[in-house]
Amino acid sequence: MDEPIEIKIDNKELSQVLDKLFEKTTNLKPLMKSIAGTMADAVEENFKQEGRPEWAKLKDSTIKIRTQKGYWPGKILQMRGELAASITSEYSENSAIVGTNKTYAAIHQFGGNAGRNKKTEIEARPYLKLDEDDLNNILKTASDYL
Repeated sequence: MDEPIEIKIDNKELSQVLDKLFEKTTNLKPLMKSIAGTMADAVEENFKQEGRPEWAKLKDSTIKIRTQKGYWPGKILQMRGELAASITSEYSENSAIVGTNKTYAAIHQFGGNAGRNKKTEIEARPYLKLDEDDLNNILKTASDYL
């Protein structure tokens, strides 16, 4: 059996680049922190712009109730601002997460029936959403990181 032929590259610059690449790919926490920040900014922008694309308008009955309570004119999903203020982000070495702990949050994200006897239909207004620019920013962040 023939002995394998080995080629060893003794290049300081290449070794430094490979060491740096190894370090960055074994510790993704800084990258995940950046991604979580981008996602949190996107959610904030969704609230600011009232959707990207635009959320469904409020029903006249909802506007009437909000007006009576002193919350209209106002922004969709921001009657008191609690949902927007509840958005948090966290990250680890291999994940980036943005979300909320509000029990009513899902009905606004996905839509559905709510209220007494589930008679009130709530339009989906996805606030935990990334648009194409957000995704491109995340891809650029990951590419720049490496």
